[in-house]
This record gives sequence, structure tokens and C-alpha cells, in this order.
Amino acid sequence: MYKTIVLVLIILFGIGCSSKKYISQVPFKYDYSLEALKKQAKMEESGLSNKTVVNDNSENLSDAILALKEKYSIVLGVIPNKITNYKLYSYIDPWVNTPYKEKSFSNTGIDCSYFVQSLYSEVYKVTLPKDPAGMWKSKSIQIFTGRSFLAEGDLIFFRYDKDHPISDVGIYLHNDRILACTSKGLAIYNFNDEYFQLRYIGAGRINEDTKKK
Repeated sequence: MYKTIVLVLIILFGIGCSSKKYISQVPFKYDYSLEALKKQAKMEESGLSNKTVVNDNSENLSDAILALKEKYSIVLGVIPNKITNYKLYSYIDPWVNTPYKEKSFSNTGIDCSYFVQSLYSEVYKVTLPKDPAGMWKSKSIQIFTGRSFLAEGDLIFFRYDKDHPISDVGIYLHNDRILACTSKGLAIYNFNDEYFQLRYIGAGRINEDTKKK
């Protein structure tokens, strides 16, 4: 347990020191069984008579989902109970660090707008165009500009040049962390980085009428 706590502190310190570098995997496993706790603490049954064992896995999540929950709580710098959309992070996880390739959606190269279109179809059951400009104009999306309103799953739109007013799209996660593509590939970045702030145009959220369908 002590080694695990130290490892978590080291990882959190590393994330704070560099907003551009994020771990790609945290190999945590969980076991909250009473027998495991007794063995770890070298306790007999009598020694637990006045003790309360708290089950942090009240949802009875699998080891794989628990590892995903812990991993992204560290990567995004939030407490684990903020990570509840397991379908979203399960979809994202295998694609993180995939190289960028224009108009492509494969393991060898990925275009973020193609990825977002697929993710929204799979996770949110919403069909969007594959291009960022089409997503911006989609009737399924409510556009807004206020950054303080951003929530998990919102689309983030960017402009790179005057010929393409809506040039690219990403997804807001938590704590000013976004999933986006740069020349380095699909990864989780700090939205406050100058690179993104200078290119940010607005954001989009699934509108209420679409949710009702």
C-alpha cells in the first residue's frame, strides 16, 4: 500500500511539472475483498471486530474498468469519482498516441474529426459529419463560446488558417484537459497551452432535442 501511495504521488508530481506530457498507462489493479485486507494487515477475525471495511467499488466494476477509472483520474488530475462515463474512456484509451494522418481512421494514422465522428456515434449515439465544419453546422450540436461552461464530452473547435474557419475538432474531458490531434498525434493535452488558446473558436454540445430522440 505504501509503495502504491508513493507511486501515485510521483505520477501526480510529474503531471504537474509538464503540461505537455501525460502517462499513457497506469497498471493499477484493485482487490477490496475482506480476506485480502486481513492478509495484508496480518489481522485475525477478532482484530476486525471494531473495524469498518469501506468498499470503494460499490458499483462492482471489473478490474479493467477500475484500472481505467484510476488511470484517467491521474491523467486528468481529478478524483476518481469524476470518471463515470466508462464507455467514453474505454473507447478513447486504445487510440491515445496514434499518429496523425489526414482523412484517415486506422491504427497507423488518425484524423481527429474522423475519430470524433466515430466516438460520438458509438458513445453518444449521435451521427455527425466527418469534417469539423460540418460538425459546427450540425443541428445535433448547440454552439457556444464560453470556456467556463465546458463539460466532459463537449466538442472543441479550432481555426488554423483563414481559408478554413473551422479547421479541426477535439473533445473536452475534465480539468482543462482535451483530446485532440497535433503533429504528435492523438493525445490528451492541456487546453490552456498557447497552441490551443490561439486557435480556439468555440465549443459544441449535444442539444436537448437530439437527446430526446
